[in-house]
Amino acid sequence: MRKRKVWVISPLFYGMGAAMLAMGAFTWQYDHLAALVELTAAVLCLAGVGASDLLYHRNVNRALRSAERVLTAAELEALENFGLPVAVAAPAGDVVWANGAFARSLGARHDYVGVNVQTYLYPRTLRQVMDAAGVAVTHRGREYSVYGAPARDGASILYFVDETDFKAIEKEHREQRVVVCMAAFDNREELVHDSVGGDDSRVTAEVEAVLRRWVVEEMGGFIRRYSTGRYVILTDDAHVEAAKQKRFRVLDDVRSVKNAGGMSATVSIGVGRGAASAAESESWARQALDMALGRGGDQVAVKAPEDTYEFFGGNSKGVEKRDKVRTRVIAATLTDHVKDSDRVFIMGHKNSDLDSLGSAVGLWAAITKGLEKPAAVVVARGQSLAGVLIDRVERAYPGQRVFISPPEAVQNATDRSLLIVTDTHSVNLVESRELLDRVPRVVVVDHHRMMVSHITNALIFYHEPYASSASEMVTELVQYIKASAIDGVDAEALLAGISLDTKNFIMHTGVRTFEASAFLRRRGADTVNVKRLFSGSMEDYKLKAQLVSGAEIYRGCAIALSGMEQNGMRVAAAQAADELLSIQGVRASFVLFRQSGGVNISARSLGDLNVQVILEGFGGGGHFSGAGAQIPNASVVQVRRELLAALDRYLNEESKKG
Repeated sequence: MRKRKVWVISPLFYGMGAAMLAMGAFTWQYDHLAALVELTAAVLCLAGVGASDLLYHRNVNRALRSAERVLTAAELEALENFGLPVAVAAPAGDVVWANGAFARSLGARHDYVGVNVQTYLYPRTLRQVMDAAGVAVTHRGREYSVYGAPARDGASILYFVDETDFKAIEKEHREQRVVVCMAAFDNREELVHDSVGGDDSRVTAEVEAVLRRWVVEEMGGFIRRYSTGRYVILTDDAHVEAAKQKRFRVLDDVRSVKNAGGMSATVSIGVGRGAASAAESESWARQALDMALGRGGDQVAVKAPEDTYEFFGGNSKGVEKRDKVRTRVIAATLTDHVKDSDRVFIMGHKNSDLDSLGSAVGLWAAITKGLEKPAAVVVARGQSLAGVLIDRVERAYPGQRVFISPPEAVQNATDRSLLIVTDTHSVNLVESRELLDRVPRVVVVDHHRMMVSHITNALIFYHEPYASSASEMVTELVQYIKASAIDGVDAEALLAGISLDTKNFIMHTGVRTFEASAFLRRRGADTVNVKRLFSGSMEDYKLKAQLVSGAEIYRGCAIALSGMEQNGMRVAAAQAADELLSIQGVRASFVLFRQSGGVNISARSLGDLNVQVILEGFGGGGHFSGAGAQIPNASVVQVRRELLAALDRYLNEESKKG
């Protein structure tokens, strides 16, 4: 910081001014005009230095008088002998007085008077110190808490409390705090499903060896297996922080283990960090592991206080589970809850699409026709993107109220009602948050990767991130509830939902996707009618073409922008994001458009990039190959700049791994 030692600098300037006067007098003999210029400059310099000197001394005297008015002579003497460093700063920030403790600790026995106090507060400012009740600063390797007291005429009295030793003890305690981790070999069943001989034992042994080597050699802890494919790990906070800095390379080490068919092993790890006790850390670790598995596995979730999460990895696609036992158990449990309810409400996400509404219609048919319980689909018609499907269903069931508005649902709900949330699990994305809060009994059916803002009070949380769509999950459920309840338009609604999320069976499909589609075809789903549900207007097609034609390519990603709010833009943006993937060399697509004063992002990928991880930084979510986000109070230009920065971070991280 710049020093204001005017009493040292002033004589220099006075001398320079005198020299300039002498030069002017000498020049007068040869050139009167040049001499006048030199003499005028010399006089101005001397006047400026004199004024600055006067103002500085007046500033110092005012600060000292202010301190003297606040403190008596005895108190000043006491401060001089005070054990804590104390300094008095003038209104401009110059140190005008300090006690011996300040000189010994912060002043380093140098001449500190006249030095700007910012030297001792950086990066904090004097204003921050005066406005706060204690500000942490570091100076010459020592850590202080600085407290400020105002004096008259704008002066400030600063007290420096040396907390270096206490913070060192606190840091040591924090770094040695016990941290519990839970690990799961999340694709073990899939790896050994078709294995022969001892491949099962070999793969499991190699994965355990990698985990054990990582825990013992890098984490300084120990690991124990408590069930098949599940492990508990004990370490400390310092080693967790070190593993974070390395981005938990153990995920890559485990991925190097392959079965006879070349499929890589993956693990998921939950870390409970910052808990008050080992028991609480273990509970947090279990929650974090559930979160990691719910996001598709092959990642680490670190849970910290206040329900904050950090995620590492998660760049592999979810592995399809071939066993339908869990689906059958869920269907039986759901049936019992429906029978115990007086009425069932089925609700999707905001701006419902064909998957959200199609899965809801499938559940409605199974409950009303199969279990003979009153049910209704809750939807805001004006905001739905599946208006064609709503009209089709209402024509198919004349005289029945299949769809009701959110306010009507809230009014008719009771404590014995059951709410089924489909195609979302986030409390922030449901069609009606008021209905979610009103109904105490909730069931969730969703396929998107787990978000932190998930519904926590669900009776049943049926979440399968490997599934292609919520409609696929509902199709499997209704086969165990009552398969004959699905026919005609119900089957077409479910098949439309599957077609939407799989991009006509191209993306994110598995064996169970085609099995579900085959069942719907047997139940009367007409593929021509399903195609008609995707038909749009000429205006929507023009909007899509406009977005595609104006797209730019950035590091293998197509980015399209629309700075105007237009009707039908949401549908056009989703279609444009799909269309951009057909361009050669494009690995992912992002369409940004204005909506309700903010900016929405629709993202798609071919599986090379995890767009869900990228859009999580914008408060969005989805799954590996398709995601979205809504950024309020932002401009398209600003969001584009932030998106490019997010892509750089993601792609640079990927290149390091490669």
